[in-house]
Amino acid sequence: MNAAGNSDADAADLPSASVVVAVYNAAATLRACIDSLVQLDYPRGRLELLCVDNASTDASARILAGYGDRLTVLRESRRGPAAARNCGLRACRGEVAAFTDADCIVDPAWLRALIGPLAEPRVGVVGGKILSRRPANAVERFGERIHDHERALTMQNPPYAITMNWASRRSVIEAVGLFNDELPRCSDVDLSYRMLQQGYRLAYAPAAIVYHRNERTPWGLMCEGYVHGYHAVKVLALHAQFIDRMRVAAATARAAGSGMRRAAPHAGSAWPDRFWWALFNLGKRIGRLHASLATAHATR
Repeated sequence: MNAAGNSDADAADLPSASVVVAVYNAAATLRACIDSLVQLDYPRGRLELLCVDNASTDASARILAGYGDRLTVLRESRRGPAAARNCGLRACRGEVAAFTDADCIVDPAWLRALIGPLAEPRVGVVGGKILSRRPANAVERFGERIHDHERALTMQNPPYAITMNWASRRSVIEAVGLFNDELPRCSDVDLSYRMLQQGYRLAYAPAAIVYHRNERTPWGLMCEGYVHGYHAVKVLALHAQFIDRMRVAAATARAAGSGMRRAAPHAGSAWPDRFWWALFNLGKRIGRLHASLATAHATR
């Protein structure tokens, strides 16, 4: 038996894995995140934990230093989660690269469940279930609808994966290209689309669970919508032709009675959820409008 309680035979059946966490001013949530990672049910000899301090100005660096040799701490001065994740990718040694966020807590079985579908060579990304950290108020519970990974991976067109719960073979990411560090947000959507265009597919692993610190207030929810809307504009422009092709293909498949399931409309939700959706989508519309106006002004 090894230090994690797994047999040597069990360890030999699992790929080596590197978990990368981008950290920026995360002192309020970081300890809970790292504590959950060091308790993962995964053979210690095949697990590498890397935290990338993205020029934090709070106590994050001190907290990370307190874990000693249980994790590797890297530093990336270029701001943005894509740059931080790329720093981790360049340093990691695992056959599998997995990602979560510094405001998440992972289930002990998370990594084992997440890597399972990667046994299929054409699976480029696996995403797991994203729940709210408990206890959770009504707004936080609604956040599970926003971060519904099953919906994103199996019903959206085109589908995409979210980096707070993501695993890929490192060789696939290197072949397709790392995260686009020109994108302050939505680099996970961009990389998902590039995976799809290279012939890979995305898979959902419902048993791979992370608990995210969702927004707690209506104002926070609307601000989250704004961020989604603002940063989506650039990604949608980068992949406009691909998105059009995917939607035409999906419409053709639906007409023939096959194809990807369509995302369930918000109108079928109970009235509190319809209110939260309206608030979140208002933020998105404002964000998209702001981004479109900024782009138009920059191109004058």
